[in-house]
Amino acid sequence: MAGLREEKRDNLKMRLIDAAEAQIAAGGLAGLKAREVTAAAGCALGALYTAFEDLDRLILHVNSRTLARLNAALEAACPAGQGPKQAMAALAQGYVGFALQNYRLWAALFSHRLPAGIQAPEWHIKDHAVLIAQIIRPLSQLRPDLDPTALQQRARTVFSAVHGVVAMAMTGRYVTTPQEDLPGEVAAFVDALTLGLAD
Repeated sequence: MAGLREEKRDNLKMRLIDAAEAQIAAGGLAGLKAREVTAAAGCALGALYTAFEDLDRLILHVNSRTLARLNAALEAACPAGQGPKQAMAALAQGYVGFALQNYRLWAALFSHRLPAGIQAPEWHIKDHAVLIAQIIRPLSQLRPDLDPTALQQRARTVFSAVHGVVAMAMTGRYVTTPQEDLPGEVAAFVDALTLGLAD
C-alpha cells in the first residue's frame, strides 16, 4: 500500500514538473502560475503543496531538468577525440545553441531566486556542476600547470565570460552583440581566450 502511495506521489510530481516546464518554455518564469500548473497537471491546487514544499521547489526541479538537457547538448556538441582548443570552441557553440533554442528555460536557470534566508538544496547545487564540468578536461590540457583548485576556478571564470556574452546578447540591449551574430562572435572570443590560456 505504501508503495502504491509513493508511486502516485511520484507520478503527481512528474506531471507537475512537466506542466511547469511547459509553462516556463511558453511564457518564461514570470508567467508561471500555480493554478495553471495544477490545471495542466490534472490535479487540485493543494496537490502541488503535497508534492513540493512550494512553487520555488517545483521550479528547482524544472531547472535541474534543464541542466541535465544542457549537459546532454554539450556532450553531443563535443565528441571525444577533439583537441583542447577545438573542444572549447565546440562547448561554447553548444552552449550558444542551447540558449538560443531554449531561451526561456535557459533564462530561468539564472533568473530564479529563492526567498531570502532559504538555501538551495544540496542536490540542486550539485546539478549546476554541469555548467563547468566539461570545461575542466580541455582546460586541464591547455593549462597542465594549474592545480585542481585553480583549475576549477579558472573553469568558472571561462564559463562566466562566455555566459556573459550570451546573456547580454539575449537581452537585446543597445551595446550587445545581435543574436544572429552570436555564434560567430562567441567563436572569435573563445578562440582568443584559448590562445591566451595556452600562453
